[in-house]
Amino acid sequence: MSGFVIFGLPVARGILAIAPMPGRGGHYAEDIAHMKDWKPALVISMVTEVEMVAAGAGDLGAELLNSGARWHHIPCHDFGVPTGESEQLWEAASERACAALKGGGRVLIHCMGGCGRSGTAALKLMVACGEKPGPALERLRAVRPCAVETAAQYDWARKK
Repeated sequence: MSGFVIFGLPVARGILAIAPMPGRGGHYAEDIAHMKDWKPALVISMVTEVEMVAAGAGDLGAELLNSGARWHHIPCHDFGVPTGESEQLWEAASERACAALKGGGRVLIHCMGGCGRSGTAALKLMVACGEKPGPALERLRAVRPCAVETAAQYDWARKK
């Protein structure tokens, strides 16, 4: 049985969620089916390509696009934040994600464990959608206590 859990909360008029890497626990097909059943409008992958391939999720983007979801890959190292080209990729993903949330859609962000990188990106979206960083982090940690793991992640996320 898969240990893949989607941790969601209302943001704007939509649902924002974070999750671990599909396939991380060895149940890629089950995890992907669960993700597709959740019906995200947009999925953001906050992992490196090496991590995706190692988890057996090398085809994740194509599978999501074929299911009708939009997909953005923002390469980001563990305990880190997007920098350089990844930060530019984040800007495009963030605009689409905020539009989806404001329109009542579902946005799912994953990293390897579903904590630091995905939590940081979720917090940044919450701030971009008009929430104050401190209360937004409290709301996020109420559903996923490990969200946002470092001071650098919080600093990145709290800035619009």
